[in-house]
Amino acid sequence: MATSQLPLAYSQAVARARAADLPLVALESTVITHGLPFPENLNLARDMEANVKAEGAVPATIAILDGKIQVGLSESQLEMIATAKNAIKVSRRDFGLALARRVPGGTTVAGTLHAANLAGIQVFATGGIGGVHRNAPFDVSADLVELGRTPLVVVCAGAKSILDLPATLEVLETQGVMVIGYQTDEFPAFFSRSSGLRLNARSDSPQEIAAIANAQWQAGVKSAVLVANPPPVENALPYDEIEAVIRAALKDAEAQGIHGAAATPFLLSRVNQLSGGKSMQANLALLRSNARLAAQIAVALAAPKGQVAI
Repeated sequence: MATSQLPLAYSQAVARARAADLPLVALESTVITHGLPFPENLNLARDMEANVKAEGAVPATIAILDGKIQVGLSESQLEMIATAKNAIKVSRRDFGLALARRVPGGTTVAGTLHAANLAGIQVFATGGIGGVHRNAPFDVSADLVELGRTPLVVVCAGAKSILDLPATLEVLETQGVMVIGYQTDEFPAFFSRSSGLRLNARSDSPQEIAAIANAQWQAGVKSAVLVANPPPVENALPYDEIEAVIRAALKDAEAQGIHGAAATPFLLSRVNQLSGGKSMQANLALLRSNARLAAQIAVALAAPKGQVAI
């Protein structure tokens, strides 16, 4: 499909950045449409965009609006998506539905990966990726498949810790996704900095991550480079403490017969209740932190060839 035929619309800021070849960072929108209540969702969206700008890159929050894949949102569009009552979640499978029906949509990790790749954006910041569900190994997030076929750097705090983390890492390996710990040797457990799961690769600088990603893609490996950035120390929760909360939430979900697509939002909400709001604070902090690191990597990727210091 020619670029002119793609159902993409760009904000003025993103259009200017594309014309000037400035570094861009894609941001998802399901955290706005489905992850947080208003006005916390709008405040977070503004904060993440501000953090990207502060590091010298241009934010491109992606959503479905007016029958288009909107790459970059104006302030009025951010408010629209933050208050939309009829917004749907848009993963890879859902684009046709959202576009044809012209309903607002928040893009998931998989959906944002697809849209960002269409728009030529190389870096994406999110909170935690989806993965393999506990006690349901057949329930594998579309995020993992999309990571295996989309050449972007994706900055996250690992997979959501309500999931089966060892199984998720195994599927990422099968999908050919390189996982790099940023200033850590372990896969972070979303709310926690440590999971006990060691990684094969570690990098301590955004510049080296950019160099690794370029080398990976130049070698013909067209999968994502997943950068696992632990949550900030001051907001991270002890692994054993939050694991006990997660197990209690899983029991509640089982008792209430909550499965499938409804499981993740229920579990995250229940974990927040049982943790006295501490999990939400960790979630917000890691999202802001990931936006900053993604911008630093985007700036390094945009550096002229031969000038990326490792």
